Amino acid sequence: MLAVGAALTVPRLIDAYSKGIFPWYNDGQPVLWWSPDPRMVLIPENIHVSKTMRRILREERFKVTFNTAFLDVILNCKRIKRDGQHGTWITNEMVDAYLELHKQAYAESVEIWEGDKLVGGLYGINLKEKKVFCGESMFAKTSNASKVALITLAQKLQKSNYKLIDCQVYTEHLERMGAAEISRAEFLSFLT
Repeated sequence: MLAVGAALTVPRLIDAYSKGIFPWYNDGQPVLWWSPDPRMVLIPENIHVSKTMRRILREERFKVTFNTAFLDVILNCKRIKRDGQHGTWITNEMVDAYLELHKQAYAESVEIWEGDKLVGGLYGINLKEKKVFCGESMFAKTSNASKVALITLAQKLQKSNYKLIDCQVYTEHLERMGAAEISRAEFLSFLT
């Protein structure tokens, strides 16, 4: 943790993400600002697409959209039950702040649809000038939906020569998808 307090304004959030810092706190806590060491990142061309996922993508069972249901994605990320966690770190204050970031074209979402139902997705901050996407959260209501979102995002970012997807902290799921930990110093070099 680097700092405590301060409002989640658009300029402050963009400045923080541009310096490798993000807010992460629970309801009832002050805003806590983090820049972990090591940092979990995914180089877009390193995305691991298993045989099963290649088949699922070929079947076109899911429809993928970008930035068409941002609020629905963040609310689903907020509400989804997660193993080993009590509640969520996505507070109402964060929802409001990221919605404002989305309105100003900084925050983006990937939506995964099965028919007309939103079954998965992710959202994050797109630092376009730095070619870095800062992933915030993802959810899946059906198997493989969040994997489809991450794979599709990585493939899209790779075509636009993005350097990396910031995954923030280690999870086994992200490691299986091709993400790896790097030092904070190395991570910050991608932001300069």
